[in-house]
Amino acid sequence: MPASILDFLAGGLLQFGWGEMLLYLLVATQLTIFSVTLYLHRSQAHRGVDFHPVLAHFFRFWTWLTTSMITREWVAIHRKHHAKCETEDDPHSPMYKGIKTVFWRGVELYREARGMRADIEQYGKGAPNDWIERHLYTPHATMGPTVLLFISFALFGFMGVAVWAIQMAWIPFWAAGVVNGLGHWWGYRNFETTDTATNLTPWGVWIGGEELHNNHHAFPSSAKFALRKWEVDIGWGVIKGLEKLRLAKVLRVAPALDVRPNINVPDADTMRALLAHRFQAMTDYQRNVLKPALREEARIAGAKLRALLPRKLRKGIADDGRWLKPDARRQLQQWVEARPRIRTLVEHRARLAAVLETRTANAGESLRNLQEWCREAEATGIRALQDYSARLKGYTLQPARA
Repeated sequence: MPASILDFLAGGLLQFGWGEMLLYLLVATQLTIFSVTLYLHRSQAHRGVDFHPVLAHFFRFWTWLTTSMITREWVAIHRKHHAKCETEDDPHSPMYKGIKTVFWRGVELYREARGMRADIEQYGKGAPNDWIERHLYTPHATMGPTVLLFISFALFGFMGVAVWAIQMAWIPFWAAGVVNGLGHWWGYRNFETTDTATNLTPWGVWIGGEELHNNHHAFPSSAKFALRKWEVDIGWGVIKGLEKLRLAKVLRVAPALDVRPNINVPDADTMRALLAHRFQAMTDYQRNVLKPALREEARIAGAKLRALLPRKLRKGIADDGRWLKPDARRQLQQWVEARPRIRTLVEHRARLAAVLETRTANAGESLRNLQEWCREAEATGIRALQDYSARLKGYTLQPARA
């Protein structure tokens, strides 16, 4: 076989070395990550940011070429995840599917969710439905990766085939496996959301900022995922860069929270702030009311907190043991019932959650319920609960900072 043919088979038209191939792979896979997190996720699913039509179409083309995912289906499945999070109807909840299933078989769960066409119709509204979507991207979704395979072979030879295989596994592993799986199973939490979402790392770099999953579940429509000073969202950095080039327009970010002093009664500003920051309110309750009370119980008992209440049950006390197994939940309930002060705090936490989570057309009724909660909390005589109520009444929204 002529040497030129062997050279072509080995390295394609470009004859890249290993270093150049690695650089290409990193750029190509990161571009795919950006197409998913910026376009499919933040723009299409949650409407947190708009992109220039040319850039938006490039993202759509790139996802077709490298993942075969259909925008409308991805958007619908993700919106359903938020609407049905941690229930049997959640397309990929580790709580119901199991962490091993979601981590290793996330693609199968995605394909299963694609088959539920009624859900696609219900949750996929607003996704692109133009001529090219109807005639190319949707009916010929698998053509994209096939075209990419031929391009990769032509440019890089057999090395290109290996790179193509890695590209095909990139999103299924990192998005369907790591984010959907580990992002609801392991990590730290800034906010006591009503699900199990976690932040995998404060530096959302490797998978475009999707590592900050708990932050996203606290503020789903925010185009910015980093919400603490030490957190980094590389996707947000790209959005701000594109905004300077007039290729992106930020529509929503998480509103900033402020606390006014000396507010005697919760008012409309308090209610608006709490509706936007209900998870922050529950997080403050856990950290400033329940945790100190648990430490005090341990001090009185002359024991260490981990001996008085195991860590698993201690975490469960923040949400009434919602995610505990039945036996552990009963054990926690018995432990709480035997301690009147803790029982009072747990009951007030549950009542506050009900006030903040109940959706009613009567804003005045919600405000009256909150005012009643504050009055009863302060009447308990428990200092930590009184201090918390005083702070809560001062909640107000400030313009969000980019």
